[in-house]
Amino acid sequence: MPSDRRPGGPGTRQVPPEAAAALTEVLPASSDQDEQSRQQASVVGAAEAIVAGTDTHRGAQAALPGVLSDVPVAVLVIDQAAGTVIYANSAAIELAGNVRLPVGVDTWGASAGLTDLSGAPLARSAGPLSDVAAGRLVAGEAVRLNPRRSSDERRAADEELDGDQVLWVSGFPLSRDDSEQRMSLVVFLQLDGPTDAADPEAQLQALRERAVVATDIAFTITDPRQEDDPLVWVNPSFTRISGYTYEESVGRNCRFLQGPATEEKAIADLRQALRDEQPVTTTLLNYRKDGTAFWNQLSISPVFDGEGELVSFVGVQTDVTERVRVEDDRKAAFAAEQAARRDAEEAHAAADAARVEAERAQSRLALMAEATSTLSATLDMDDLLDRLASLCVPLLADWVFLTLVDEHGAVTGTSSAHRRGLTEELRRFAALRIADLPDAAPIRRVLRSSEPVLVPEITDEILLAAAPDPALREVMAELGTSSQLTVPLVARRRTLGALTLVAETQARRFGADDVDLARDLSRRAAMAMDNVRLYQQEHTVAETLQRSLLPELPEIPGVEAAAHYLSASSAADVGGDFYDLLHLPDGSVGLAVGDVVGHDVAAAAAMGHLRGLLRACAWDAGEGDPGEILGRVDRLVQGLHVARMATMIYGRVERPSAEGEPWRLQLANAGHPPLMLRHVDGTVEMLDGITGMLIGVDVLHRRQSRAVSIPPGATLVAYTDGLIERPGEDLDQGIAALVQRLRDAPVDDDPAALCLHAVGADPDRRDDVAVLALRFGQRV
Repeated sequence: MPSDRRPGGPGTRQVPPEAAAALTEVLPASSDQDEQSRQQASVVGAAEAIVAGTDTHRGAQAALPGVLSDVPVAVLVIDQAAGTVIYANSAAIELAGNVRLPVGVDTWGASAGLTDLSGAPLARSAGPLSDVAAGRLVAGEAVRLNPRRSSDERRAADEELDGDQVLWVSGFPLSRDDSEQRMSLVVFLQLDGPTDAADPEAQLQALRERAVVATDIAFTITDPRQEDDPLVWVNPSFTRISGYTYEESVGRNCRFLQGPATEEKAIADLRQALRDEQPVTTTLLNYRKDGTAFWNQLSISPVFDGEGELVSFVGVQTDVTERVRVEDDRKAAFAAEQAARRDAEEAHAAADAARVEAERAQSRLALMAEATSTLSATLDMDDLLDRLASLCVPLLADWVFLTLVDEHGAVTGTSSAHRRGLTEELRRFAALRIADLPDAAPIRRVLRSSEPVLVPEITDEILLAAAPDPALREVMAELGTSSQLTVPLVARRRTLGALTLVAETQARRFGADDVDLARDLSRRAAMAMDNVRLYQQEHTVAETLQRSLLPELPEIPGVEAAAHYLSASSAADVGGDFYDLLHLPDGSVGLAVGDVVGHDVAAAAAMGHLRGLLRACAWDAGEGDPGEILGRVDRLVQGLHVARMATMIYGRVERPSAEGEPWRLQLANAGHPPLMLRHVDGTVEMLDGITGMLIGVDVLHRRQSRAVSIPPGATLVAYTDGLIERPGEDLDQGIAALVQRLRDAPVDDDPAALCLHAVGADPDRRDDVAVLALRFGQRV
């Protein structure tokens, strides 16, 4: 970003470091303290200018639209003191309609039709907008947007507006509490269209895909007050796109991305806009550190401080190479069609040939568009491979064979499809092909070179060299093998496998045009496959983390125990639900079930800390009262900032003094659903006589406990709220349904079977579920 700007004066507003970090990501440490301070000041200066909208017409009202107008998220700026929305970008205006600003946050949310996931309005103090307006950080929360619920009657009655959608809300303060005007920034990740509320998997998938688009955007900040307008900050996406590290980028004018083929006119227009201190958007051919070229869509906005002086240029950069390439293909197809029309005036025969070529080009574009939408619509590898096969057969080939490899080139799996079915023949081909893969085989050559291999006509000589096994040649004859084209599946500079298209007879023979089409399709397929691979890796890590945080139940004499954990299919597969069972030093039994607010890795980590604190307090307390133990845990949680809030039940069960006498339970509750006691005859008793505030609400809250007698042979069932919460139902209905399921279970069911009955045959899966069942024996 070249610039001839002279240094300007400093701004008057300040943004606290935590807000700058939330806005720009963390700056790397520097051994030069002055350099580090200068870089941080430049980043903070950009944030200060953004919140200075009431001081100058070139503050928030100028900087934010220029930077964020084309970003695929909706953005609000909230005045904390007034609790009002004072700025909304174009995406946010689409959510709530043309609401006159400033307006109260609850009024804005009501006009948009925002509710929580259960359908309750957000116009309350506990909603995410209210939290952000109060200056609190909202790391991420899912809400619903339904224009039919809008407080604006005309908007609610507008049939053209999209129906129910899911939005992901995050927000953070932009200024300190002692600032003259305190601001907060709210970001909504919006789905492309309405989603089926009954299909939470589809909602999650759309949110993830939207998040992938948003987080792929590179942000940069330059300081025009320094000589040559150098970069003072770049985010990790800039490094990912360009290949240059943070240290290699900061301190240089970003013209280092330019190269011999970068268009001079575009550079001149960019320089002129920066001299004029005007926003500018252009697309340049830039070069990565390794020398490869890419098309860079660059949007730059000047940022002014509270005095109207230029302090920064904020750049938003996106790699649009694929879009430019597709656009070039579209232009080429259009040019071919126009040429065909001109030729038609000269010769009818030439016109027919050109028209056919244009139609083929258009068909290719249509296929690529369908491939992009079809392959990106799933995060399941088997489903993706099925979709890819259906795109190829029979449109591009008579049958297709996919070979998947790991990072070392070893074959990890195959997939195939034939226009005539032939499932058994394809299975035999896969087994023989992988077992006999000589160097002459096209698949091996493609995996080795990452270049396509075209065999227009497979002769007996070629077949013998590529398939020396007679059994393999026999099954290939059954499938039909006359012409073959194999292309690599390469994404993010890694070969994931090979795509083989096969023609049965000479009626279809592959040529050079097919190579280009197959390569285009393979690039899109490989990118979708790599996205699935990365998602599955994250999924596996998350699930392993969750399972590692759940305990192995100890063997306790006289107590038969079982537990069941069910991850929410629409969440990140980790959460804050937990259970625990302790054999305390005095011989008594400690039991706990809890739920930390949240459904992500942070909630799971907080759950692990909370469970550790509870174990330590329970073990150290000896015969201590459970209410006092929960109170101590609450004080530790708030003092050590372990978790925001959590519900929990803790009980201590004392053994009977003589055979046949009941066990004695001391129970304390911190905002958790009541335990169930299932008697020997199958009747169910709800232990709801004790309540208390959630952990993390009031450190001075005094907690009480209740004594309960447990007859020998009875089973105690503890659970988390994911078992009883249902959309459109209150908790009493969910508890009643749970009681009925436990009553319906056979009288002689053991704790493990009761856990399954408690979960039910068709769980809702919108929230994590933890169940702990303990049967206390006749003998001690």
